[in-house]
Amino acid sequence: MTEQHPDDLRPVDLFDEGLPVLPDQTSDDTDLGWGEWSPGSDDSRFLEDRPPHWE
Repeated sequence: MTEQHPDDLRPVDLFDEGLPVLPDQTSDDTDLGWGEWSPGSDDSRFLEDRPPHWE
């Protein structure tokens, strides 16, 4: 008979759907993390500032 350690007897749930191990984006990879604040998307401004040859 082989000797069992306490870790061998501990049940492990392989189907745990808890929190992700690593987040998709860290807090320092955002505007706020860089010390900048952005009120939102600038998409409308970029569309208005298109060069004339794009039309």
